[in-house]
Amino acid sequence: MKPIKINERLKKYFLLCFSLIISFWLITLFEICSQLFSGAEVQNVLTLFLFKMLNHVYTAIFISVFFFPFYYFLSKKKKKFGIIFIKVIFIVLVLIEFSLTKYSNTTLLNLGADLLGYSLDDIFMTVTSSENTSVLYFIPFIIFPSLFLVSYFFLKKAVLYKYINNIFFGLAFLVIILKIGLFSFSETKYQNKSYYFTADVIKYKKEKSKQSSYKQDENNEFPFLKPSESTPDVLSPFFTLNEEKPNIVILLVEGLGSEFVGENYYSGFTPYLDSLIPESLFWPNFLSNTGRTFGALPSLMASLPFGEKGFLEVENTPSHESLFSILKNNGYTTSFFGGDKSSFDKKINFLEYNYVENIIDEAHFDDSYPKAVNKSNGFSWGYSDNEIFTKALGFIDKLQSPRLDLITTQTIHEPFDFPEKEKYLVKIDSVLNSDSKFEMTNREIKTNKEIFASIYYADKSIEKFMKAYEKRDDFKNTVFIITGDHRLIPIAQKDKLCRFNVPLFIYSPMLKKTSKIKSISSHFDVAPSILAFLSKNYEVTLPKESAWLGEGLDTVSSFRNVHKIPLMRYKGSINDYIYKEYMFSDGDLFKIREDFETNKISDKVILKEITESFQTFKNYNAYTTKNNKIYPENAAKPASNAIKLTEKEIEKVRAVTANLSADEMFDLARTKAFNKESELARLICDYILMKSPNYADVRILKGRVLAWDGLYEESEIALLGALKRFPLYDDIYLAILDMYWWSSQNDKSMIIAEKAFKNKIKNDDVAFKIARVYRTMNDDVNASKIIDSILKKQPQNKAYIKFKNSLK
Repeated sequence: MKPIKINERLKKYFLLCFSLIISFWLITLFEICSQLFSGAEVQNVLTLFLFKMLNHVYTAIFISVFFFPFYYFLSKKKKKFGIIFIKVIFIVLVLIEFSLTKYSNTTLLNLGADLLGYSLDDIFMTVTSSENTSVLYFIPFIIFPSLFLVSYFFLKKAVLYKYINNIFFGLAFLVIILKIGLFSFSETKYQNKSYYFTADVIKYKKEKSKQSSYKQDENNEFPFLKPSESTPDVLSPFFTLNEEKPNIVILLVEGLGSEFVGENYYSGFTPYLDSLIPESLFWPNFLSNTGRTFGALPSLMASLPFGEKGFLEVENTPSHESLFSILKNNGYTTSFFGGDKSSFDKKINFLEYNYVENIIDEAHFDDSYPKAVNKSNGFSWGYSDNEIFTKALGFIDKLQSPRLDLITTQTIHEPFDFPEKEKYLVKIDSVLNSDSKFEMTNREIKTNKEIFASIYYADKSIEKFMKAYEKRDDFKNTVFIITGDHRLIPIAQKDKLCRFNVPLFIYSPMLKKTSKIKSISSHFDVAPSILAFLSKNYEVTLPKESAWLGEGLDTVSSFRNVHKIPLMRYKGSINDYIYKEYMFSDGDLFKIREDFETNKISDKVILKEITESFQTFKNYNAYTTKNNKIYPENAAKPASNAIKLTEKEIEKVRAVTANLSADEMFDLARTKAFNKESELARLICDYILMKSPNYADVRILKGRVLAWDGLYEESEIALLGALKRFPLYDDIYLAILDMYWWSSQNDKSMIIAEKAFKNKIKNDDVAFKIARVYRTMNDDVNASKIIDSILKKQPQNKAYIKFKNSLK
């Protein structure tokens, strides 16, 4: 067979392309070997490897066509320019493919348009939470580009070099035929990671453009709006009613998929939750509406649409109602408890919009609570489940009933670190050595040992919380709702529906009958049903109209689906939809069986119905969130305490902060304040706080600037608000004590001093300012005690010595 006659320049280009293919193949070999060595179950390894290899060739065809004009033009200028340029580009592509493969190995998902939905800070936090970034971590990033260059060097000297064009064209022809003839060839699990990422981003952009061009019917200005009474009360038949309004306590459990509860494949490590099943209303075929945590709050608490990248990412929060806002307007005390930063995923923006009275997050935990820290890299998401529940139990003692409490956990999440972890790992070992029977293999348990330990720990934490709550006087008048935010990711998923399948428990001493309910519902249906129940049986007044996406929980015990349920897999992509007993996903149609598994089917009639229904939702989703058309502004009742600026004020700030980061804006605001430009400094602070309400130093600066201008009442409001958010932050105490000192409010300074002592603030400057207040109030005894204690630590501090001498 004679090689195709082609000039040397083109032959070298094909050689580079083939070297790229070899690099991709080696990365796939690394990927599969990593999975096998980790103990993960890999089905049909040979088919997987073969199809991945062929998909790499398919991707290389696109790459070779795209970059050839650049290579040809540069080579004509100077022979080496084209070679060097393509080598650099292909090395970058190898690094990208390997990085995406590392991500996929960690999360068991290909990275796509979801990347566009996260800030760089969020991406950094997510990656560092699950990866050990030691020196060894970076070695493969050197090895694979080197292998690309080595393969090019040896192929150039090999006998096959003169046939390289024939080989490349032959492979290309074979792959294109397979692409056309084999339906499974294009499945996501076989695709080149870079190809998937590029295709997903292009698809997202096209979908975004399509929805942007949608024109809404003027006669249907608020398409989600409907009478509140349209949601039926389906819960009353299950309850014995008390005279007083019940407390509603919602536990949103990180990563809790239905597969880990009851008698499912990965079950066996949630003994307490399993014990609640026969004592509860229990939905095993329940769905979260998003595949990650970012969508849980708006879906569960307000049945809201997604927007482009998740409701919490909509820049100007659209007008809406929520379970929080409606119950607050009906005399409920509303509280949120979490162990991480409430600023992550912009939860704080949603909570403050709905004027949640008590927001307890990472900033409210002192040293008496052990923090969950990844020992390999020092990363921490915050506090684990038991600490969160303990904090919540102590806090609600001070609150007035009736209450709505939302408690969010986070232990069932990478890096699966929590206090007493070794104890729970030993428990998993003891289970493995016992006669316990599992559907999964012992190998699967050992491979995912840390994950199952975290599930066991989370279950035990819930049990401790519930047992402690049983001792409370209000236990008999409390309704508990337990669900997952989404199914955890690092254990392989059986199908596309699995990621969204979470359990729902409604448990209460008020229940007079229980039921295992196999009909399908979702997070969208919870708030409407709770409110329908409360409005029918208690003095809870609802708005005349609501805009819930959900129609309420289906309590029919047999398997069915009466809902239309959109699902957002990750930020920036709405590709999944439940309609009747079918799932539409990435253009494919699946039948949902009674065991809640799926089969791929072909049904043109159903496919047409479901795509039309889905497109209608996507159009409404884009229209309502972009144009503030979810709920009429003048009818919305949440007493929002979010900062708002006029368009004129925003323009004024943008004129001086263009292209600046939040930190750079803060530095500018501080400079403006020092230069006596107080009004602009405060505007910049407010502009930052509109987007980042939990930027503590900005709140302090704003309070100080107000105090410098003699606006002490406004300064007090600003600084006390900051103190409520960050009760353990020293600088806030310093700012408040200064403000009270300047305004001669010594009695209030003593209240702050008590808070500092109670919260164990160990800051010598705070102590000094408190001593100064005691001196002003002629209490030299306490002033002397404090100054003596800090002089022991700083015996040479001239200001402290001078103050001590003034007491003599």
